[in-house]
Amino acid sequence: MQPEAPGAAAVRLAKLLIWVIPLLWIVNSVIARRAPGVITPHVLALGRWTLAALILGMANRAELWRQREEVRLHAGRYIVLGACGMWICGAAVYFAGQTTSMMNISLIYAASPVMIALGSVLWLREPFSAKQVLGVVLSLAGVVHVVVQGQWLLLAQVAFVPGDLWIAAAATAWAAYCMLQKHWGSPLSASAQLAVISAGGVLVLIPFALWEQYSGAPALGWQALALMGVAAVVPGVLAYWIYGWTQSILGPGPVAMTMYLGPLYAAVVAWLFLGEALELHHLIGGALILSGVGLVVAAKRPDTGEEA
Repeated sequence: MQPEAPGAAAVRLAKLLIWVIPLLWIVNSVIARRAPGVITPHVLALGRWTLAALILGMANRAELWRQREEVRLHAGRYIVLGACGMWICGAAVYFAGQTTSMMNISLIYAASPVMIALGSVLWLREPFSAKQVLGVVLSLAGVVHVVVQGQWLLLAQVAFVPGDLWIAAAATAWAAYCMLQKHWGSPLSASAQLAVISAGGVLVLIPFALWEQYSGAPALGWQALALMGVAAVVPGVLAYWIYGWTQSILGPGPVAMTMYLGPLYAAVVAWLFLGEALELHHLIGGALILSGVGLVVAAKRPDTGEEA
């Protein structure tokens, strides 16, 4: 039996919420910059998703108890999703930042929405119109324009280092997380499903975090615990829940486009709160990104969620 098409109100809300996701994920970038010397990547990821799993588990305990047989039968799926979304994506970006540049991180991670869009068409058989393809191209061009500060010849100077493998792994894992979640489906609500996936990620993270902690990692202090708490709530529970729910309404391809908004949002936040200049390349790149995201998102009919 085919799932019931989302209503017009749900589609409109989903189209609104996807613009919020990158703002929540910017918080994780701030945490990543503050983490070195305070807490190691796997320990931070473990604390983040343990807290998230507890918060979500308590909030959805009645539903999880009713659906305990579903969770037991498909435990392997939730562990795989946890490995992709909470282990690889949760720690790889922190490792990448130790040896590679922000330019490389932005450029490589920008491939993730492209992989999701292609996978949605080729594997999930989702419709993707010429208008949406144009939107992907415009958004990708906008990201590159922001990252290279309008000087496209800088791309010839990009040198790849081992850290780039970490970010490539994170981008691939995120694409797999999004498409597998859509492919497998679940009778659980978005919140309950995220609780189980978080628990799966915790199981995978435990041995790596223990190895780090007993290999000379900094002792856990109040600053480390605060980083865990903020990471669990803002770029964890809120960002992942909104992403999962909007994906169930609009599909993986359109929602993946929100990742292109990251560099633009970061530039605006830096301008508003850090006094950094908002320059012409930000405005041109922002116009390309917003136009591209708008093309892809607008291609879903508000009454059915299908392609317009």
